[in-house]
Amino acid sequence: MKKVNVILVAVALLFGTLTSYAAVDPVVTTSETTKEIGKLLKNPGFEVNSEINAMVTFIINKEGQIVVLSVDCETKTVCKYIKSRLNYNTLGSELEKGKEYKVPIRIKSEA
Repeated sequence: MKKVNVILVAVALLFGTLTSYAAVDPVVTTSETTKEIGKLLKNPGFEVNSEINAMVTFIINKEGQIVVLSVDCETKTVCKYIKSRLNYNTLGSELEKGKEYKVPIRIKSEA
């Protein structure tokens, strides 16, 4: 009987611990930050025939630089382009360091 009680307490503690570590949703950035990121992504080195959408998740490190955590898009080339253009660039807007941010990206042809 004592073993059953110990196991039940251990299971209850395990579930309590797991639920307290729930993931925090990233903050969607402001329009000022979005404009700055848009400037960094101007003039891609590839031809854009149709509109390309992506969702970028990033943080700001201690030096105030963008560190891209993930890029959710359909094309591998576009994902690499976004990562290479954004990683370790600084933004003029004051974002909280260490906080996770999410920004939608839309790349469209200029013609």
